[in-house]
Amino acid sequence: MSQSIVPNPDRLLPADPGTRSIARDLLKRVEDLPIISPHGHVDAAVIEQNTPFPDPAALLVSPDHYVTRLIHASGVDQSLLRPQAGAQGDNATPDSRVVWREFCKAWPLLEGTASGYWLRNQFQSVFGLQEEPSATDPDASYNAISAKLEEPGFRPRQLFTDFNIEVLATTDDPLDDLASHKAIAEDASFAGRVLPTFRPDQYLNIAHPTWSANVDRLIAAAGDGGSGYAAYITALENRRQYFVEHGAVSADHGVRTPRTLKLDDADAARMFDRARSGQASAQDRENFEAHMMYQMARMSVADGLVMTIHPGSFRNHHEPTFNTFGADSGHDIPFAIDYTENIRPLLQDFGTAKDFHLVLFTMDETVYSRELAPLAGFYPSVYLGAPWWFLDAPDAMLRFRSAVTETAGFSRNSGFIDDTRAFCSIPARHDASRRIEASFLARLVAEHRVSEDRAHEIIVDLVDGSPRRVFKL
Repeated sequence: MSQSIVPNPDRLLPADPGTRSIARDLLKRVEDLPIISPHGHVDAAVIEQNTPFPDPAALLVSPDHYVTRLIHASGVDQSLLRPQAGAQGDNATPDSRVVWREFCKAWPLLEGTASGYWLRNQFQSVFGLQEEPSATDPDASYNAISAKLEEPGFRPRQLFTDFNIEVLATTDDPLDDLASHKAIAEDASFAGRVLPTFRPDQYLNIAHPTWSANVDRLIAAAGDGGSGYAAYITALENRRQYFVEHGAVSADHGVRTPRTLKLDDADAARMFDRARSGQASAQDRENFEAHMMYQMARMSVADGLVMTIHPGSFRNHHEPTFNTFGADSGHDIPFAIDYTENIRPLLQDFGTAKDFHLVLFTMDETVYSRELAPLAGFYPSVYLGAPWWFLDAPDAMLRFRSAVTETAGFSRNSGFIDDTRAFCSIPARHDASRRIEASFLARLVAEHRVSEDRAHEIIVDLVDGSPRRVFKL
């Protein structure tokens, strides 16, 4: 039997009636503010070309590793959920209605998860569904969403406006020509801002299988005619400047750990040469990436790009799945990290540098109160990245706010980061964050720890002021 999917207006707000009333007023203060999304993975070309969305399964299920990983855990083969990496032929990509049927059967598994919450919100507010997906009649929801996708006005540019998005940052390869960003910026008919983000991971990590080839391309494109380590550093600086000229405000780094290391140029050059000749040791690989994180900070101080660090994911934990379905197929697993010692070499030289902004993220909640809040509570450069990946869920977001606020206050926060490839989920994710902030602040008001007037000021700053300030918008 299908159940209503119309969301309760008090979702995620406190259960206590008095506290909930305070939270309602706080939410009302911010629920219509524009969306500032300073870090995400939507393709700028989709906005530029106003590309129609694909079918419901290709839009909402197959690319969403939050969803497919849990369905797979219940015993469903991934071949029924997503395309095989690099495969050709009729069996490489599952039929979209087969994917949707598996999704509808698995829908109850998503109860209590952030994915279930976001999808329920999207189904009603974006696609106009009134009932949940049903395993007994999967075609009903599939056909309703398909009909919505076929409407002439249901395109990325119109939704950008409908969602009240003011700023949307993408994530881009250092050698991207940023043509889509340039076209959007020059289009007088489009009012929003779509900003590129410099993401150099595969040019910094010498363990990456295409690192040397990437370096060849980088030096050829921007190395000012030189060669070797010096040309490599120059090329990175030049490409960062290219991004700045095309509107970028940040450089993002998806590293295994937040380790940083300051090497002199001669040692770094020798390590670079060993890597280029295929003779780098495992320790070389660790040290070189750590040194390049130090170099990225140095460059951020010089060119003004906000530096964001996303560490702590064991990528591609299940090799057979990676070999068949590629990266981002649901088996990236968090592990414990150490910020205090690892980030210290960088902060020794740049932690108090004027106008340097360093946003630190984690999937290891144990570091929130022990390391990240104290770091942000001392270093002017350090800001607390919003709960990320496995932690961008209601209870985890509340734990984050409780863990960091008593040490770092509210002013040292990045603002909410949706970090999504799923364009249609953006308003649902930001709505959830705003409700969590309202809930947390309402409790402080109810306990007479913060005045209601001050709580209204704080929530506006958390939603709107912080992302603008931290990401220099």
